[in-house]
Amino acid sequence: MKFKANLMDQEAMERALKRMAHQIIEKNAGSKNLVFVGIKRRGVPLARTLSAYVSAFEGGQFPVEELDISLYRDDLSEIAEEPQISIEEFSQDINGKTVILVDDVLFTGRTVRAALDALSQHGRAKSIQLAVLVDRGHRELPIRADFVGKNVPTSLEELVSVEVEEYDHVTKVDLYSL
Repeated sequence: MKFKANLMDQEAMERALKRMAHQIIEKNAGSKNLVFVGIKRRGVPLARTLSAYVSAFEGGQFPVEELDISLYRDDLSEIAEEPQISIEEFSQDINGKTVILVDDVLFTGRTVRAALDALSQHGRAKSIQLAVLVDRGHRELPIRADFVGKNVPTSLEELVSVEVEEYDHVTKVDLYSL
């Protein structure tokens, strides 16, 4: 991989997430019955940040759940012969709630499809809205995000890398050529 460009630094990511939090509040006419669900791995800290911003703007606390989609991927057989299976229970009931599903990058849509399958195992949400930090295009499935931090047109020979403090000890989004 070869570094091409820095797409977002920490400040740009914070601005985008704050804007997305305001959009979530506006679209939902406030913040009643919101549950944030981060797709493991980097969607989780982004969901926590969005939840914190909505809390700061609206008051109240909004739960954040972690969603492991590995069992629901359509490329499961390519990952391992005998994949590890673990379905963790949510601490919050999502039945009748508005779920804000959060991921770092929206690409083909396959991760989101897997997340929707996994989410259905946890209950029946009133609605599910998708929030992504970066939408890079190239959809293979009819999936679109409700809230987008940044749209980045890319080629299939490029990679968008989101790094977050929790896992990477830095917060930024970079573009690489493969």
